[in-house]
Amino acid sequence: MDVRALRYFVEVVKRHSFTKAAEALFVTQPTISKMVKQLEEELGTPLIIREGRSFRLSDAGKVAFERGLDVLSAMSQLKNELNDLAGLSSGELVVGLPPMVGVAFFAPVVSTFRERYPGIELKMVEDGALAIENSVRSGELEIGVAVLPVDNSIFQQFAVVRDPLCLVAPAGSPWHGRSIVTLPDIADQDFVLYPEDFTLSSRISHAFREMGKPLNIVGRSAHWDFIVELVTARLGITLLPRSVVERLDRELYDVIPVSNPWLIWHLALIWQQGSYLSHAARAWIAVTQEVLGGLQ
Repeated sequence: MDVRALRYFVEVVKRHSFTKAAEALFVTQPTISKMVKQLEEELGTPLIIREGRSFRLSDAGKVAFERGLDVLSAMSQLKNELNDLAGLSSGELVVGLPPMVGVAFFAPVVSTFRERYPGIELKMVEDGALAIENSVRSGELEIGVAVLPVDNSIFQQFAVVRDPLCLVAPAGSPWHGRSIVTLPDIADQDFVLYPEDFTLSSRISHAFREMGKPLNIVGRSAHWDFIVELVTARLGITLLPRSVVERLDRELYDVIPVSNPWLIWHLALIWQQGSYLSHAARAWIAVTQEVLGGLQ
């Protein structure tokens, strides 16, 4: 069996989309389709039942997905254990980071790690916190950063930061000069937010549902700097973590904390309870604790 075809099939199921799977794997959509079809032919049964623009898994597809996760996890662990034979002199470490996290915190961690372990190839995978949590759970990633809370029966964690969200609006907005705002204060505005599968997006949407208010989203991006540019263009307002908005020019933007205990950016480095961790992953945890320990 071609493990690459299995990986492509698993990614399609996880992303619920051929297009998103292709983007995540940096290949074309026809390549994804071809590899999934090849896997179906090799197994002698349909795995995916297409229904217009959507799809569902056949019974065989459900089994293939679950066993595929096991196979990919075992392959990842095998690779880590073989790399460990060389200690920290060579090998590879893949770390999952939500896009805003790397900018706000992890540049000094990466710098320190590279200085101490130049033989380790460090790969950063950018994705939403929920997707990273699922990848660590499945064994696809050894380690990553997620938004708390996570299931403590599955994950070990090291908390990195706890930040409130802040309103970001063009300077001179109706909230100019205020020390705090509430969600009802801004509920009728147009918003520029993160993708739907980002944890913070889910929490903001939940908070609006609790208020019984519609959330008017006029644009989405995984990159905070582009979100801010859309705010500059007066497309809408946004909510960003305090550590991110500290980088903004306060002469150009009104930045005001949002009073809502549910809208907290509480981040942690996570890894599986009781799983094998490579020397490189353990070194990454130690460097993170050393560099970011004071931020908790």
